[in-house]
Amino acid sequence: MNRLFAAACCAIIAMAGTITHAQERERLGYGRLVTNDAFGDVQDRWRTGSVASSRVWGRGWTGELPGRFGDILEFRIGGEIIAPNNTISPAPGDRPYAGALSLGLHTHFRTGALEMAVGADVVVTGPQTGLDGFQDALHGVLGMSGVSGAVRSAQIPNGVHPTLVVEAGHVLSLSDRARLRPFVEGRAGVESILRAGADLTIGQMGQGELLVRDPVTGQRYRAIRQVNAGYSFVLGGDIAKVSDSTYLPASRGYSLTNTRDRLRAGVHWQGESGQSAYYGLTWLGREFKAQSNGQLVGSLRLKLVF
Repeated sequence: MNRLFAAACCAIIAMAGTITHAQERERLGYGRLVTNDAFGDVQDRWRTGSVASSRVWGRGWTGELPGRFGDILEFRIGGEIIAPNNTISPAPGDRPYAGALSLGLHTHFRTGALEMAVGADVVVTGPQTGLDGFQDALHGVLGMSGVSGAVRSAQIPNGVHPTLVVEAGHVLSLSDRARLRPFVEGRAGVESILRAGADLTIGQMGQGELLVRDPVTGQRYRAIRQVNAGYSFVLGGDIAKVSDSTYLPASRGYSLTNTRDRLRAGVHWQGESGQSAYYGLTWLGREFKAQSNGQLVGSLRLKLVF
């Protein structure tokens, strides 16, 4: 863990060190995505809710990734609540409650025909995040079941987990309106994951833009946008091998599934006056062997102009 922490720090310092002339950089874009099973199967369980937010800075944007590491910097903030199927009296063997907040620095660049995203996040878990109390209070306001004291006391404990993330993708142009992007991704830290998959985009939106992958669903949200109005439809999926997970500790007797699968679909829309929206659905496969079935979550991003 100490070596992982040192590697994460070195990655952040290396990227931060590229900001030698702050006045040459400008804010290029902002993206966010809210995911909740209330937008999907309305079951309020497992990967029940998350938020991802990105702010991108660089020395201009030409519609393509630069060829140098560190020219485009993405500051990433995230939060997630993971819960058992029943937050009052969970069934024996169901997953423990977990709250997680993250802060990271990532860079996007091109090397040859590959699109690269490399970065490091610091993930904070446990009661120190305050997410258990937040969910309990929110559910009380909405007249829903809260989070019992027993569930909160058995949650994943306080911790700080440096996490390295690397993704490599390659865009294949199928036509002037269709693009297929196979990718591989590795994560080491709060969860250690090796993943492979692909995303298909049909439509003009997304071309010449920077899209960032949400860690929970794999949905890609727009962080640098163009002004073109219209629609794009997306389909994607991936399969992963997870070697260990802070959220499903082997020390508590949890056995991970052999693979972790995701299937997703969504639609981007942008209006003539700058309004935009994204809605996506993601099927998340089983993550631990005692999990009875997968789940369906929805992701939403709205930008309204008045």
